[in-house]
Amino acid sequence: MPEDTIFGKIARGEIPADIVYEDDLCVAFRDIAPQAPAHVLVIPRQPVVNIADEAAEPGLVGHLVAVCAKVAKQLGIEESGYRVVTNVGPDAGQSVAHLHFHLLGGRHMAWPPG
Repeated sequence: MPEDTIFGKIARGEIPADIVYEDDLCVAFRDIAPQAPAHVLVIPRQPVVNIADEAAEPGLVGHLVAVCAKVAKQLGIEESGYRVVTNVGPDAGQSVAHLHFHLLGGRHMAWPPG
């Protein structure tokens, strides 16, 4: 089982967050250090390290991506465009060992991303 993380505590309601969406499988909340005008993290309630974790079942990952699209519409960024990113491992920038998707929008995004 993965180590308990700040995201696990947010998912369980033990730490407050600016929640914009939640359901039985996931929670979406505003990032405390936003990299874009709209920056929301979408996390599963269950402890999953990242998409390479065997617990990252396709149905769960698909649900999280669908929630990203739903939240983008809710935030009004679906027309101008947005980016959905997940990091796997420290070299990719994963700093919390709990699967999370970054939903970023509200500004022009350059390519390549970095």
